[in-house]
This record gives sequence, structure tokens and C-alpha cells, in this order.
Amino acid sequence: MTEQFDGARLLIYSHDAFGLGHLRRCQLIAQSLVSRFEDLSILIVSGSPVIGSFNFPARVDFVRIPGIVRRYEGEFVSRSLQLDINQTLKIRSEIIWRTAELFQPDLFLVDKEPTGICDEIVDILPRFQNTHTRLIVGLRDVMDAPDMLRQEWNARKCVIPALEDYYDEIWVYGMREMWQPLTGIDVSEDVHRKMIYTGYLQRTVPDKLKRHPIVGSGEPYLLVTPGGGGDGFGLVDWVLRAYETDQRLPWQPVFVFGPLMDFEKQKQLMARVEQVPDARAIAFDSKFEILMASAAGVVSMCGCNTFGEILSFDKKAVVVPRCRPRQEQLLRAREGERLGLIKMLDPDLIPNTDAMITAIQNLEYQSRPSTSLLPGMLNGLETVAERAEPYLFKRAKLSTAEAVATF
Repeated sequence: MTEQFDGARLLIYSHDAFGLGHLRRCQLIAQSLVSRFEDLSILIVSGSPVIGSFNFPARVDFVRIPGIVRRYEGEFVSRSLQLDINQTLKIRSEIIWRTAELFQPDLFLVDKEPTGICDEIVDILPRFQNTHTRLIVGLRDVMDAPDMLRQEWNARKCVIPALEDYYDEIWVYGMREMWQPLTGIDVSEDVHRKMIYTGYLQRTVPDKLKRHPIVGSGEPYLLVTPGGGGDGFGLVDWVLRAYETDQRLPWQPVFVFGPLMDFEKQKQLMARVEQVPDARAIAFDSKFEILMASAAGVVSMCGCNTFGEILSFDKKAVVVPRCRPRQEQLLRAREGERLGLIKMLDPDLIPNTDAMITAIQNLEYQSRPSTSLLPGMLNGLETVAERAEPYLFKRAKLSTAEAVATF
């Protein structure tokens, strides 16, 4: 029996081993594309433990695969199951491919890792070659320090061949003038021709959602966020000690610990927050953009998503980048400061309370990112839509029988 194809289909593979940045990026792209193309359905495959807490619009859904997590020292382990990591990866890989077989996407968008976490999709990529599905990998603006990325990719022998042989395009969610993520990697000119610098993915908040209940008073506040929070205790503790030491600091602090922060650490921090006048805290909110949009200033880490939000909402920001196991946040923070977009506070200064107090005091007089934005720096979603459209709707030009025969 011949299947009927109802609209275009996009399958997104979301890297999920640490933090929330990858999932939030995929969510944003999905929301943007379904708002532009009414004949599009999107399925996100992820092992994130909090994917069910996110609000997805109509025509966007997800498949939850067994989770894995990268420990701080870089080792991957099963998040919940009492299984060897290789067993977990095999299960994940089988679910991903079976989902693709049934969903028959027009476009397969792979987030960050060209061959998946621990190369879990390396055997899946060639299976698309005789189908109508086109493949695109989306890279962060900064992947890692060039020598570290080169060492990692050279050890994983299949990554560079995958870029050469299987992907139609490589989207970089950033600006060439800011950073070139494949610097120092020995790839062909063909790979470089595939690279599209989209600009950063701009966030927006509907007018009706401009105020969050936790800051309902309307008083200016400092948003403190370590992203997913898995390694964010040090940042929150540092800012909190600044407010415990000097209660004359501008703006009331609002802390978002992140859903991946250890629960006992959250309890410790919450008890201290309650002793600071006008300070407030929550663990997690899927509508985080509302808090960012309304903040007077931001103290945060410097993940790709957080950096994009700072630019999108034009926020004065001090960032404390993560330096291990990857240097991508440190490099992003340095380049962002060089361009005049943010201020970086050296993480080596932790736990110097005076340094944080000074940084918060100076934040009030800092320039906004809009004074230094490069042309097209926030055009990412528009570029993604322009590049995706021909791939998504190519099948519409085929007959149903032809489309089925090509998968």
C-alpha cells in the first residue's frame, strides 16, 4: 500500500550529554520553522532528561531516547540505566534509525556532533544516501580550542570523512568575524564551501509574556544564570557571596540555578538566598527568555545559547566562562569582549568576592551589545529558514510514488 505524504518533515538529532544549550537551540529552530512553514512537521530526537518540560508548538514533537551524560572529566556514561555506555549507545542508535525510517524526513539536521555522541550515528549517515533525505550538521560558533578539536577529531577517524561524504551543508550558528570553528582542522575545500555562517539565532518574547511572576514587582533585577547548572554552583555561590557581603549592590538578584544542578546544592543555595533582602531564586523555567528579556543586567556563564540571548535582548552582561573540559566558552567570552559585546570575568578569580562586587557595580555603566553588533549578527533564524526551505519542500515536486521509492 502506497503511503500518503502530508507535508514536509524535519528530523532533528539533539546532542544531549551536558547542559541545556543543545536542546534549547533545537527547540528555537523548530519553533521558528513551523511558524514560517505551515506544511511542516518536526520531530526532535534527544536523551535530555528535561525535554518533556519544554513547551513545543503544534507540529513539533520529540522522541526521548535513553540519556547519557558527560562527566566533568570528559567520560560518557549512561545517565540512568545500569548499562555499559556501549550498550546504551547501541539502543540509542537503533531508536534513531528506526525513527528516521518511519518518519521519512526530507531533512535530517544533526546538532553539533557530525557523527553523534560517541559516533552513535556514524553507521546511520550512509543509509540516507539512497533516500530523498538531505543531511545538514549545525555547529556552534565555537567548538573548542583548535588544537583540542583537531586532536579529538583525528582520534575519531570518521568525523572528517562524514563532513566530506555525507553532509550537504554545514551551518555555523555564528559569525565568521567572531570565530571560525574548523580553524586548524585539515578538511578539503569542498567542506569549506559547504559552510554557511548563519549569524546567531535571535530570541524574542511575545508582548503578553513580558513579565515573569518571580519578578512581578517590576523592580530592576540582576539575572544570574549558569545555564543548565550541572557545573554552575561556583558561579551562583560567587554572586551570592557578593550580595551577602555588600547589600548596597545595584539591582535585586534573581537566581536561576538550572535543572541539572545537584538538588542538595540547590537547597544550600536557596537557604542562603532567603537571607538576602529582595533576592529570589528558582531552579528552572522553560520560559527562561522572559526573565532574560526583562533583566537590567546579567551575570552568567558563556554558552552559545546564553551568549545569543544576551545579544538578542541587548543585555549588559558579565560572563564567567567554563574552561574545562572544553575551552569553547573561554574563547567565545574573549572574542565577545574583544568586539565590545560583553565583559569577561576571569574564572581564575573565583572565589575573590571583591572582584565580583566590582564587576556588578561596573555593570550598571557598561555599554549594551547593540552598540557593537556586526551587520547580520542576529540573522540566524532567517538564514536557517532560507537554507532549509529548498530541502524541505523538494519532495513536493515529486509524485507520491517517486517519494516513497527514494526512501
